[in-house]
Amino acid sequence: MEALALRLSQLDSQVEGAIRVIMFYDTLMRRRVDLPALARASAGLAECVAGIRLHGTGRVIRMSPDGREASASPSSSPSPSSSSTPITLDEEEIGTVWLERPGPPGSLDLDELLLDRLALAAAAVVERYGPARTTMADPALVELAITADSDEAARARALRLLGFAADLPLHVVAVRSQLPLDRIGGLICPARPVKAAPLADVGVILATTVDQTRFPEGAVRAGIGATESPERSWRDARTALRFTTPRRPVVHYDSLGALALLAQVPNDAARGNADVAAIARIAGTPGELETLETYCSTGSLRRSADLLHLHHSSVARRLEQTGKTLGIDLTEPNGLLRARVALTAWRLLND
Repeated sequence: MEALALRLSQLDSQVEGAIRVIMFYDTLMRRRVDLPALARASAGLAECVAGIRLHGTGRVIRMSPDGREASASPSSSPSPSSSSTPITLDEEEIGTVWLERPGPPGSLDLDELLLDRLALAAAAVVERYGPARTTMADPALVELAITADSDEAARARALRLLGFAADLPLHVVAVRSQLPLDRIGGLICPARPVKAAPLADVGVILATTVDQTRFPEGAVRAGIGATESPERSWRDARTALRFTTPRRPVVHYDSLGALALLAQVPNDAARGNADVAAIARIAGTPGELETLETYCSTGSLRRSADLLHLHHSSVARRLEQTGKTLGIDLTEPNGLLRARVALTAWRLLND
């Protein structure tokens, strides 16, 4: 009888603990907490480090029972002594939750129940706040994330809904292409968070990394902003897009340097410049303009001849005639600089 009474008392304790765990997570979900708050509350309840990892973004959250972030672990996965449970959403494993309890767990059954409830809660949070399964995103949400008119709280919420963690670097890419934006996004940022949406006459891609070599050749013009704040990256990406040419279809803003200042020159001032007006006069002769542009980009007669599939003497004759039309000696360093600046300013006018 004493043994039975002892087992019943333990059962009552287990049942009471299980009910407490269930009610605890029901309360958290009613409060619509985010993932860090969920991990923090779980660590406090379990009295040990609790962790959440999302496979898609690589995001890892580890919280200590005192409510602070746990010290960095050499691995993002649980230690050998930890118990873990997968996070499942729509029959797909999207992450893992775990407890880092030192030594043997005090109550294995309650730890398993806690992890089950934590995994369910984490899946619900991801479904509510997390990114959509596709690369394409709501244009209004993307606009909210990148425009200068958004306040920081609204921007942070939009980025969270798009699936970008606050500590992830973010490039904004401005694109003009007939190809689907989701295809381009998948190429330049494989296996990492990336979202795309059309915005006015420009496609927008938000990506944590950008492989500049993977843009489809001959089909895309793209300007890439640096990993500054999203609104600045968007502004810089649009500027970089204006500097793209058929021979240079992808431009990173950081590569422009002082040339980016040309984008700030008022249109009337640019049109009134004698060198820019001279470029406009030869624009009706595609061969002449192409030869000048190629020479300006290479600075070499022989290299220009190779790219144009002409003999270098033919290129030299064309450039001599073009120099006379422009009133610029293209064989001099200063003349070549003037031609480059004028050609760039003219292209910006006609962007």
